[in-house]
Amino acid sequence: MIYFVGAGPGDPKLITVRGRELLETANVVIYAGSLVNPELLNWCRPDCEIHNSAQMTLEEVLAVMETSQKKVERLVRLHTGDPSIYGAIKEQMDALKKLGLSYEVIPGVSSFQGAAASLGLEYTLPGVTQTLILTRMEGRTPVPEKESIEHLAKIQASMAIFLSSSMMEELAKRLVKGGYPAKTKAAIVYKATWPDERVIYTNLENLAIDGKKSGITKTALILVGDFLGTDYDRSLLYHPQFSHEFRQGNE
Repeated sequence: MIYFVGAGPGDPKLITVRGRELLETANVVIYAGSLVNPELLNWCRPDCEIHNSAQMTLEEVLAVMETSQKKVERLVRLHTGDPSIYGAIKEQMDALKKLGLSYEVIPGVSSFQGAAASLGLEYTLPGVTQTLILTRMEGRTPVPEKESIEHLAKIQASMAIFLSSSMMEELAKRLVKGGYPAKTKAAIVYKATWPDERVIYTNLENLAIDGKKSGITKTALILVGDFLGTDYDRSLLYHPQFSHEFRQGNE
């Protein structure tokens, strides 16, 4: 069996119990070496065959998978965060189907979740926004035109922007052009939950300046929106006057 496992955002303890169990018993591990914390590999068996996919093509990854399955081995494909977000797993799963090889996906904690935990944030604050947008700005990899940063910025929801920390000046310009006020709060979160995590609080007006001062150009998440502020409404769910299926409010 082949298992796509979410490694979590960085802290080795944030991998799921199921994910760790699979690492501990795997015959072969293919991990995303450019992003996955290598400390996770300490849970692998001494005789585990380990491959760094940062140096491999899709075809080379599939060749290792096919060989391992002919030997009836357990293989873990270790992706950073959660495999479903910028994990490029769909093309791998489709190829495995054509090869007649079985697989299973084990979800993980994404960096946007790890960042919120580290910073003590809630993306969906009552009275502020109930929507979170996960996106990226186009670079060498394009994005659909309808999902341009300007278009997504129009609704001014909470936003977590991946894979764009090397383009902060252009990113800030386009977010403001799309509709966010220049004073909208922002945060640059470098390597969320890792020991060397860094957080720079800023706003869109100063995002590029503060980003340049920090020297951060990769492995960072850009958070944007009013959820980074201090104003919000109290939740109705726990309000004493609010009734629901499990509790009668004091109206």
